[in-house]
Amino acid sequence: MSVIRIGSAPDSWGVWFTDDARQLPYERFLDEVAEAGYRWIELGPFGYLPIDPQQLREELAQRDLTLSAGTVFEHLHRPGSWDTVWGQVSRVAELTAKVGGKHVVVIPEMWRDSATGAAIESRDLSAEQWHAKTSGVDRLAKAMYESYGVALQYHPHADSHVGAPAEVYRLLESTDPDFVHLCLDTGHISYCGGDNLAIIGKYPDRIGYLHLKQVDPAISTAVTTDDVPFGDAVRRGVMTEPPTGIPDLPPILAAIAHLDIDVFAIVEQDMYPCEPDRPLPIAQRTRKFLSGCGIPALRFTPEDVR
Repeated sequence: MSVIRIGSAPDSWGVWFTDDARQLPYERFLDEVAEAGYRWIELGPFGYLPIDPQQLREELAQRDLTLSAGTVFEHLHRPGSWDTVWGQVSRVAELTAKVGGKHVVVIPEMWRDSATGAAIESRDLSAEQWHAKTSGVDRLAKAMYESYGVALQYHPHADSHVGAPAEVYRLLESTDPDFVHLCLDTGHISYCGGDNLAIIGKYPDRIGYLHLKQVDPAISTAVTTDDVPFGDAVRRGVMTEPPTGIPDLPPILAAIAHLDIDVFAIVEQDMYPCEPDRPLPIAQRTRKFLSGCGIPALRFTPEDVR
């Protein structure tokens, strides 16, 4: 049976950017994620948490927290993009490794501008661009592992070139299974019309990491019909608190539990921007919900793993 380590992330506290006046100070995020009962967290946007490894280790140790992964975006389908992408990825991978993390979640950059929602490139990739992306992701995964000992977990995302089911399958079928693993974000998969259980069934050996997230089906249908940019959809509340949305999480966790893997499942609820007092009660209720799902593989503290 698998070990599924439940954690949380800055995203669940409304954090999308390195520095933004509408976001909580990192100290409050760390205090509250520990208060909510989580012990594993992600870096979030590079620079939101301290980037000095010693300082970050001390901040985490003070709250009995452990780093699960770093997070970074890629745009490897664009010509001449390797140096820029590797420069960003290597910073995140190096910090992650120095603080004890073993994973970096890599997300495809969106084809819309994150601030305005305007299209900045075609929403579809050519065959040449697909080859550039998949070969680039292979190269990135191998470089990350060889240089820093961290595993690449690829994260399909709304408003990106890897979100819809066919795109997810194409990415997996075109990359090296020994190095490129899937971060199954349950909310983004549902948002983009996919079936999480089908992906687990089709590619059980590629599942390397999870983001636990739900979408409001009514809002999701409306924003898809109206082609609403993802940022605006989040502000409308498309990502919702479990268990009020889809997909149903217990069957997904049960399917993962039968894969015989040790995997992180990081709770995320996109809420940027949000009122500062909103995240903590949601995080507490979500942890209580997950602990009551009846999945013996779930672990909430390092002590649970032993």
